[in-house]
Amino acid sequence: MWILFGWHTWWGESGRPYRFKITLTKNGLPDGGGIYVFVRRRFVFFLFPLYIGKATNFKSRLIGHERWWEAWWKRGATERHVLVIKKPGDRARVEEDLIRNYQPRMNDILIPRGTHDGPNNPRLRRWWKIKRWFRIPFFG
Repeated sequence: MWILFGWHTWWGESGRPYRFKITLTKNGLPDGGGIYVFVRRRFVFFLFPLYIGKATNFKSRLIGHERWWEAWWKRGATERHVLVIKKPGDRARVEEDLIRNYQPRMNDILIPRGTHDGPNNPRLRRWWKIKRWFRIPFFG
C-alpha cells in the first residue's frame, strides 16, 4: 500500500524534482504553506495533475477550496499532494515551474502560449534560456 500513500515526486520544467506528500483527508494536511496539486489517479500507477496552486496556510485554503469541487466532480480528482515551502518567493517559483512542465487543464494563467513564451520568474527564465541555447535541432 506504500504506492497509494506516502510520497510522490513531481518534476518541474527546469528538471528539478519536488517531493510531495499524498493526503487524502483534512487531518493529513500539514501546518504552514506551500504548493498543492489536485491529482487524478488512473489504474493505480498513472497520476495526472489537474490543478497546481500555492497557499499560505494549507488547512484554510484546501478545506472548501473553490476548485476542488470542479476537480473532484467534473475531472475525477482522487487526492491532493502537498509540499511545504516557507518563503512566498520560492512558492511562486516552484508553482510556475510545475505548471509550465505539466500544463494542467484547470490552470490557465501560467501555461506557456508558445515556444518562445519564457517564465515570469527570473531564476526560471535564466535556466529556460540556457536550456534553449543547448537544445538539439529537430528534436524539440
